[in-house]
Amino acid sequence: MSKIDITTSFLYRRRYWVGHSLIAIALISLIGIAAFLVPSGLTEQAHQSIINSSQLDFSTMWHTVVLDAPFYIAQHAILSIFGVNLVGIKLLSIVLGVITALGMILLLRQWFSHGIAVLASLLAVTTGQFLFLTQQGSVSVLYLFWPVILLLLATLVAKRVKYHGIWNVLFFVSAALSLYTPLSIYVLISLGSATLLHPHLRYIIKKLPRRRLAIGMTACLLILAPLIITITKDPSVGLKLLGIPDEWPSSILASLAELASHYFGFLSLGTQSIMLPVFGLGSMLIILYGLYRSIRTYETVQSYVILAWIVLLFPVLVINPDFTSIMFVPLLLLLATGLERILRTWYGIFPFNPYARVAGLIPLVVLVGGLVLFGLERYGYGYRYAPDIVKNFSHDLLIIPEVPILVVADSEKSLYDAVATYDDGLTVMTTQPRATPHAVTAKAYTGKKIPSSIVTVGTSSDAARFYVYK
Repeated sequence: MSKIDITTSFLYRRRYWVGHSLIAIALISLIGIAAFLVPSGLTEQAHQSIINSSQLDFSTMWHTVVLDAPFYIAQHAILSIFGVNLVGIKLLSIVLGVITALGMILLLRQWFSHGIAVLASLLAVTTGQFLFLTQQGSVSVLYLFWPVILLLLATLVAKRVKYHGIWNVLFFVSAALSLYTPLSIYVLISLGSATLLHPHLRYIIKKLPRRRLAIGMTACLLILAPLIITITKDPSVGLKLLGIPDEWPSSILASLAELASHYFGFLSLGTQSIMLPVFGLGSMLIILYGLYRSIRTYETVQSYVILAWIVLLFPVLVINPDFTSIMFVPLLLLLATGLERILRTWYGIFPFNPYARVAGLIPLVVLVGGLVLFGLERYGYGYRYAPDIVKNFSHDLLIIPEVPILVVADSEKSLYDAVATYDDGLTVMTTQPRATPHAVTAKAYTGKKIPSSIVTVGTSSDAARFYVYK
């Protein structure tokens, strides 16, 4: 009787394609659900993003630019096409989120084995942090997007993979665009410091063609010219890019406690619009083990980059705990490092026993599957039923009545003026007209006139959002 060789089977030979295909299907499904069903509504950050996009002044942008200008330019174009609705507001974030997820998979495949890349990618795309930021419709997604893209392109350049000349130029272009986003400079500094300190990376840089480096640096300077001029005129812009707050925290200990709650507050979902902590308890234990292994193997290129990243960003996070998302990528790499070491340790115990090697995969798959399901369940229930989180979402922009005039309070005018920018049939006023068909927002409603109808939402309080007069 012949033995069955599973290594020649169709599924075994294509197991990584199957794994990545399942991740892609799960990713598209989860982002679609997150964008249009959970959570429902828009955050204050999404509102501010719409305002900033509508107020772009292209005539002065070459010497006076706002932070995250590339994002706002793209969102302005999308809103001009689709209008202020769920698709127009969230499409850019969704596209950047999908690119980020694909970039994470490619990055993990360059740094780790295919199996570890599949497992770590599944854990990453099913975290509440990733799902929320990729559908929020604000610049927050850039704190995931730029670190992944920069590290992936730097890895492709260092490994001199096919078309490495194109990756070289794309890295400089991406680096320049990323510098319009706060804290991105620390990602570049960590990559640069690793290059200077590690002999292998220094050797690679010396071997890069000078012509391609010159083309990349020229493109980088051209893209950065408006930002450089802006910082020269207003140095405070440079401080914001470095993550220096306008007001320093009154207590470093209180700031440290808040930062610790963002990563280790497993008994609370948080009170902000974004659910905390970033990773669940099980994933965080693997991350801590990965950190331990990275410190033990600090001489490797991967450990250099991860540890430099953490050391540079930690002081910034202490004074700015709200920038939690910027640490998502190094934590993901530590998670993959921990998973790889666990698997390698098991294989080291049974180097020649195929049954023990396969048996070791079963508890690992159960562990990862449990973490994925727990993360998805926590995300779904948290964003739909946690009172401290749900109250941070508004449906007002999605249910504006179809009337020619909208009466708003002074504090709302900038937001609804932004909506009117993309809707030629809407006029925004702060005083109520006498006879013209119009609607009044809840904040501007005085109760002096009886409305013909009321637009409501399904919340337990403040359900009436617009009062319509015809």
